[in-house]
Amino acid sequence: MTDAAPADTAPLLSSQQLAEYLQVPVQTVYDWAARGTGPARHKVGRYSRYRRADVEAWLDAQKVTSAGSR
Repeated sequence: MTDAAPADTAPLLSSQQLAEYLQVPVQTVYDWAARGTGPARHKVGRYSRYRRADVEAWLDAQKVTSAGSR
């Protein structure tokens, strides 16, 4: 038994799964990755993967007010 907090055990999302979750085209996810404007991503070999916590944090940062500003 260790004193360390358990690691996030939620499965990582693929680009396709992220697109489905956010209800956007997968090309949009690829575009965000190329521009560095989307959720933080991790390279696992040649694949991009996304942690749910990073996606949720990114979504929180995208919140807009009724006036349309962030």
